[in-house]
Amino acid sequence: MYTLLSGFYKYIVQKDEFCILILGLDNAGKTTYLEAAKTKITKNYKRMNPSKITTTVGLNIGKIDIAGVRLNFWDLGGQEELQSLWDKYYAECHAIIYIVDSNDRERIPESKETFDKMISSEHLSGVPLLLLANKQDIPECMGVREVKPIFNKNAHLIGRRDCMVMAVSALNGDGVDEGIRWLVDCIKRNSIIRPPRNKDEM
Repeated sequence: MYTLLSGFYKYIVQKDEFCILILGLDNAGKTTYLEAAKTKITKNYKRMNPSKITTTVGLNIGKIDIAGVRLNFWDLGGQEELQSLWDKYYAECHAIIYIVDSNDRERIPESKETFDKMISSEHLSGVPLLLLANKQDIPECMGVREVKPIFNKNAHLIGRRDCMVMAVSALNGDGVDEGIRWLVDCIKRNSIIRPPRNKDEM
């Protein structure tokens, strides 16, 4: 009887879990963004000092509970030699956050090429996409009006998925929670196509 009640209780309180990939070139601000998201949304979370954040080698994981669901973030290393590992995670993810260093104009073509290769994967077909123009705290950076047309040149690769381009500053947190909340709405709408993880396992 206890096992039955315990199982029922877990079923009632268990949150749907969704996996979100955070991608982009190295030094785009992916880990800083994840820290900012946890700080903004998770009560009493003590943020890591941004000056102590180092380049991700491999995988950095974070969890956020929001709007009745649990988001599992997979922040993947953006160095060229690590990008070949990204596609191992595509089939399991429910959304993509692609972060662009909008202050590094020299690497924008490289970021765009990496983005096109990623978004053209059949394993990401229909998956919601949040494209973030990061480092908006730097006065000389590119704004959304400049970044959006560059990444929208191959719009056919993006297709009919939910897609949003937003300006953020991972360093000071501006625009971070708005993007996450938009993504949660998209993931819930898309859950018919990509159900939450715990339902897959039941």
